[in-house]
Amino acid sequence: MDGYSPASTSPAAADASASHIRHGTPAFRRTNLAMFSAGLATFGLLYCVQPLMPEFSRDYGVSAAMSALSLSLTTAVLAVAMLVAGALSDAMGRKRVMVISLLSSSVLVLATSLAPNWQALLVLRTLLGLTLSGLPAVAMTYLSEEMHAESLGLGMGLYISGNAIGGMGGRLVAGILADYFGWRAGVGVVGAIGLVSALMFWRSLPPSRHFEPRRLHLGRLLGTFGGLFHDAALPWLFGVGFLFLGAFVTVYNYLGYRLLAPPFGLSQTVVGLIFGVYLVGTFSSAWMGHLASRLGRRKVLWTALALMLAGVLLTVSHSLVLIALGVVAVTFGFFGGHSVASSWVGRRGGAAKAQAASMYLFCYYLGSSVAGAAGGVFYSAHGWNGVAAFVGLLLLVGLLSAWRLYHVAPLPGAKSP
Repeated sequence: MDGYSPASTSPAAADASASHIRHGTPAFRRTNLAMFSAGLATFGLLYCVQPLMPEFSRDYGVSAAMSALSLSLTTAVLAVAMLVAGALSDAMGRKRVMVISLLSSSVLVLATSLAPNWQALLVLRTLLGLTLSGLPAVAMTYLSEEMHAESLGLGMGLYISGNAIGGMGGRLVAGILADYFGWRAGVGVVGAIGLVSALMFWRSLPPSRHFEPRRLHLGRLLGTFGGLFHDAALPWLFGVGFLFLGAFVTVYNYLGYRLLAPPFGLSQTVVGLIFGVYLVGTFSSAWMGHLASRLGRRKVLWTALALMLAGVLLTVSHSLVLIALGVVAVTFGFFGGHSVASSWVGRRGGAAKAQAASMYLFCYYLGSSVAGAAGGVFYSAHGWNGVAAFVGLLLLVGLLSAWRLYHVAPLPGAKSP
């Protein structure tokens, strides 16, 4: 059975449950290796430009807000394309869509390192949003379908841990290489790493056991998306996704500008090392995901948002140590909270798991695009304090949403919503 729990002689429902991937089996380890590779590739390819935004401003003479388009355009297209990617995987199969997504995205990032001008770079980054869309929503759906309910929180947390290492690695590799060899070398190496990771994913991911293909039907798809908003929790979770990534990306987009400028005057390498605290996300996502499985998602979600808010307040300090601690708190809260919210969406999605995941990630990446670009306006007008105030407001709205989710009734037969 390729590491799956052995089939049971109990009724059909118990047999179906037994065939799901459980913690401690070879299939669980293979799945996590594959998803780790996918996260490493996807989020390294997506976020490698973030520490390079000041370089783009210098090389091309563009403002901070304009430079942020190298990420905001990608996430905007990614957000919209993921609404279709989930449905496409319903027809083509989960693994096939994810493999095509990773391979084509890696090739585009390699091409970006050769972009002759700013316009060409933005075109390639826009196309990247389209190709990347085949991985994040489908990965969540694959895990929700194939993982046993008792292992889903840990499995989702471990997948998001890979996302954290990919995002950190992409930023770190690109930032350090930019100091010594220029930003093109940094982007090219990230693209090559993405290609290797895509091949590892293709080799390691077990085939779907619980996937049932469905023909792509636009009218039915729109009806399914509409039905998601009748659920008591899902609309609030979609909003929380918008706020989570919007706040997180805004901090990472513009803190580099502050640290590279006086009075800090840090190098790209040092700023990249500070952003290496991204690594805490590999722990917080798995830990908070597991904690939510034991204590309930309602009790853990608001804690993650409060931790992010405390971290943003610390970044207003003029002490580099306190700023670094603030980035740690923001990162820890973000990855832990995203792990909780995304697994919650998978549980509430029911038969529409793919569409629920797509809508959550649509809002999630829309938050990155809208808030990430808006943060540049606040930075230009009021410096870092303006950015911190803007992000603080987003997180306060997130806390109100978490309070509302705390009062949502559990699904029938479930201990938590």
